[in-house]
Amino acid sequence: MSDNKHITHPEDAKRIDIHDPFEVSNWKSALNCTEAELKHAVAQVGTYADDVREYLSKR
Repeated sequence: MSDNKHITHPEDAKRIDIHDPFEVSNWKSALNCTEAELKHAVAQVGTYADDVREYLSKR
């Protein structure tokens, strides 16, 4: 994983790492959701971005 924290997209665009604040920030923007919504979605469907995106689209 890169040490460059100014990357505008996650390094592994298939998974969401909710323990990395920079990834959380990027995913919140990409998925247009809050941190709480993102973490709830990951808790419900797992870390695969496509699954989280689908889950959030049904809200």
